[in-house]
Amino acid sequence: MRLILLTQYYPPEIGAPQRRLSELAARFVRRGHEVFVLTAMPSYPKGRIYPGYGGLYRKEVVDGITIVRSFIYPSQRTDHLHRLANYFSFVLSAIFVGVVSLPRADYVMVESPPLFLGVTGMLLSFFKRARMIFNVSDLWPESVVRLGVLRRGGMAFRVTEWLEAFCYRRAWLVSGQSKSIVSDILRRFPRLRTHHLSNGVDTEMFSPQRRTTQVRKTLSDDGQCVALYAGLHGLAQGLDQILAAADLLMADCPCRFVLIGDGPERQMLIKQATESGLTNVVFREPLAATNLPEIVASADLVVVTLKLHIPGAVPSKLYEAMASGQPVVMVAEGEPAEIVERFHAGIVVPPGDIQGLARAVRTLCASPELRMELGSNGRRAVEEHFDRENIVARFILHLEGELMDAGARASVPEQSLIAGDSMGNGQP
Repeated sequence: MRLILLTQYYPPEIGAPQRRLSELAARFVRRGHEVFVLTAMPSYPKGRIYPGYGGLYRKEVVDGITIVRSFIYPSQRTDHLHRLANYFSFVLSAIFVGVVSLPRADYVMVESPPLFLGVTGMLLSFFKRARMIFNVSDLWPESVVRLGVLRRGGMAFRVTEWLEAFCYRRAWLVSGQSKSIVSDILRRFPRLRTHHLSNGVDTEMFSPQRRTTQVRKTLSDDGQCVALYAGLHGLAQGLDQILAAADLLMADCPCRFVLIGDGPERQMLIKQATESGLTNVVFREPLAATNLPEIVASADLVVVTLKLHIPGAVPSKLYEAMASGQPVVMVAEGEPAEIVERFHAGIVVPPGDIQGLARAVRTLCASPELRMELGSNGRRAVEEHFDRENIVARFILHLEGELMDAGARASVPEQSLIAGDSMGNGQP
């Protein structure tokens, strides 16, 4: 089987989609299949091309995966002009580079968002005679409307909504990383072929056994309880909620909030914390993916926030915290809140409830026994339900089976003809 994976984001960039997609590609290769990744020159999230990259085209082979990179206009700015320039520069360059440099394939798997990349995926699937899998990580345009980036009912919204429907209907398979994404798509497009490709987590990489005394001291060397956030500092995360809770707890709760990562909101958050005199908040630079498991396991609790209810959104850092045996303070509604409550893996707080967030952190900091109980529950849940190895294995088997069925159907006429000739010649 030959797979083309089309995504704007891929290592050496750091982030949840990059880890998830690179692990997906690696598991395909270990299964004996060929994988070609068509991606952009790395620039996320800083908005600058990484050293050693750049130009119009680059090809490399990493761990058996052929990675083809094309031009992108790098930008961290969030205004419409720069955001669209960033998206469409890769959409267009990937069409040219993909058509010219990639071989024919069985499947083209497109990562959305950005939704516009579906256009590239459709063209590649046509030229490469491949089935298109449209993998939805966030529902566009609904998510950007909720975040206030796009106005519902406007021309841009109507165009994006039309493109969403067009991509779904042209796809051979639409996969979604959460049950609520798949349900939402099927509610609006009931005839689509869908697959729940859950985000999940590598339960060997993220584990309570990754906790070390040395890493723990880098988080807090004075015995304070450490509440960790590690991930994108973006608009959807609403990290100002953590700063507001830290302000309430600074006087009487021995807790240190450690925020690790980068993104368009980071400098604003640092400025806000400095102006508010938040001595219990520490900002750290983003870490390589290989260093993150030890950091997560060495904290005392993990805070996962969303600014508001975003349909279908289930942050991957939730699974990573649970796999690491950490209790989670989940600031969200919908599916991520349901996961935490169902498996008793932490405390759920509605977005915007700063008092509730402060109480949850205070409760967990005061009770090591409760932290251990909730963390153990979370670890057990991911082993049983969210192990990425099992999730990807089922997906690969599904695609292999479809190819085998297609091959069997294609050979039926020839087999029937041979069988008929044989019976005719063998009769008296």
